[in-house]
Amino acid sequence: MAQTAREFSAGGVVVRHKDGQWWVAVIRPTGREASKKKSAKSKITQAAKPVLTLPKGLIDPGEKPEETAVREIQEETGIDAERVVKLGNVKYVYMRSWSDGARVFKVVTYYLFRYISGRIGNIKPEMRHEVEEALWIPLQEATQVLTYKGDREMARAALEYIQKNPNLTT
Repeated sequence: MAQTAREFSAGGVVVRHKDGQWWVAVIRPTGREASKKKSAKSKITQAAKPVLTLPKGLIDPGEKPEETAVREIQEETGIDAERVVKLGNVKYVYMRSWSDGARVFKVVTYYLFRYISGRIGNIKPEMRHEVEEALWIPLQEATQVLTYKGDREMARAALEYIQKNPNLTT
């Protein structure tokens, strides 16, 4: 039996307070959709929803997880942000759909970031093969609409942190 590969990534929950509410930066990866759902009653296949996820990426050799998170946020969203606190780790297993098709155990370390500057969606052309779109969505909404369970958990952790630390202003 093939051995399980391991991957370590880092990412961020970037928040911004604007128009009386908290917003979070999310991305829509290029060419990825959530799986289509078939309704048992109607036998109609609903259109697949676009994937909405948090910016994250593999930790490069010699790089610290928080450095990776800063780099990935900049590359995938076009914005600059400063780290506030580590939120936690998300662990999961997936099967690579490219190259060797290996089973991969992945750990993603997430940090809460505060928006500093930049225009969301101002993504360099060389990143367009990875990111279709970057946008702000209400943080409260993100706890339900992000595609992956781990992302929703990190959005909830960010919301809880902000509620306990209301002086976190941007």
